[in-house]
Amino acid sequence: MRPLTPWRREALRTTLWVVPTAMVAAAILLFGVTYGLDRAIANGRMSLPGWAIAGEADASRQVLIGIAAAVITVAGVMFSITILALQLASQQFGPRMLRNFIRDIGTQVSLGAFVATFVYSVLTLGSVAHGSAGFVPHLSVTVALVLTLGDLGVLIFFIHHVATSIQVTSVIAGIARDFRSTLQALQDEAARMLPARSGPDDDARELSTRLEEASELVRARTAGFLQSVGHEQLVRIAASSNATIQLLHRPGHFVAEGQPLARVWPVDAAQVVADTLDRAHIVGSSRTLTQDLGFAVDQLVEVAIRAISPAVNDPFTALNCIDWLGDCLCRVGRGPLPSGLYRDPEGVIRLVDRTITFDGLVRKASDKIRQSARGMPAVLIRQLENLAKVAVELGDDRERGVLGHEGEMILRASEESVPEPADRRDVLAAYQALEILLGVQDSPPVASA
Repeated sequence: MRPLTPWRREALRTTLWVVPTAMVAAAILLFGVTYGLDRAIANGRMSLPGWAIAGEADASRQVLIGIAAAVITVAGVMFSITILALQLASQQFGPRMLRNFIRDIGTQVSLGAFVATFVYSVLTLGSVAHGSAGFVPHLSVTVALVLTLGDLGVLIFFIHHVATSIQVTSVIAGIARDFRSTLQALQDEAARMLPARSGPDDDARELSTRLEEASELVRARTAGFLQSVGHEQLVRIAASSNATIQLLHRPGHFVAEGQPLARVWPVDAAQVVADTLDRAHIVGSSRTLTQDLGFAVDQLVEVAIRAISPAVNDPFTALNCIDWLGDCLCRVGRGPLPSGLYRDPEGVIRLVDRTITFDGLVRKASDKIRQSARGMPAVLIRQLENLAKVAVELGDDRERGVLGHEGEMILRASEESVPEPADRRDVLAAYQALEILLGVQDSPPVASA
């Protein structure tokens, strides 16, 4: 059996029904096992364990009715709490945060545990009501009581989990954690599909040669956000057709139906590649974190902008977001982002992807917050300190130009919008510390008070 693709795993994870359905199926299977054992005990082939609860049919029926009624009531309350948490998350963090709450495995397991216990209890109750005269599934009734006791622990966990998961610090840290996972997955995939070559100049010459050949555009057949690209699948089909594919959009871009999606060299391979592209490109109504690093950055930026808006006025949440954005950029600075060149086993370039760059991530993490934080020196200073941390992580002169440019824009925003001279001096001091780091290696960044 082929393993699930990252996109398929993400799609299954971001549903509230998959885990509960699996747990209900497990409950049905468990009932089948316990019912079979109860039948064997009733027929004298086995003896009833000493820990099992013995009682009359009417007493067992009342116990099961009480369990089923109580469990389904609590399940309804949990569902209401979940909906309320989603509503609060949408208002406080933005509608794009809902996906993070829906994909939470703790909530899915909690709902599934109560629904599974209800189904098991109803099945056991049915065996009592319609069983032969005098038959009582003692073992099944005992298991139903054990499951109910377990649900009490699940309920306590669920209340604690909801209370912690809606805290802004937990939400922000979770987004940064998703960023790290996505970055690692992209780097691992790029390493698998990029055989060692003599140097980047060879890549450029080889790519230029193929780009000069006759090509044909492949157009999108579906509109929506590009969620995932099957790089390995595209490389295989390109190699079998002796073609090269250039993708014109990366995950996170909105693709309009009928607009150019890719270029294919040579022209006679375009039809085969077009059919493969339709299967390898996953398009949906929303962005996901499967291959879209920019989406995690945009989520953190959105929370920060909401926090510093006049309606909320919570600069400390914005500072927290900026800190985690700095951590994300530092991780990108430690290791290279995928180059966008994917080769077949022979080392021939078969796929040219449009990838996000370090400069692009820095601008995403800085520009919108700077534009919204005019007149807020604390936020501007933290942004400059963040850029300084990233400069230290780079360790050399690569990619440092964008840091200096962002720092200059933050300084200008301070000069134009901060009325207090002392505050402007603080911003200038943070900018000067950044300048020193951009010019002198191994100098530590200025720590915030």
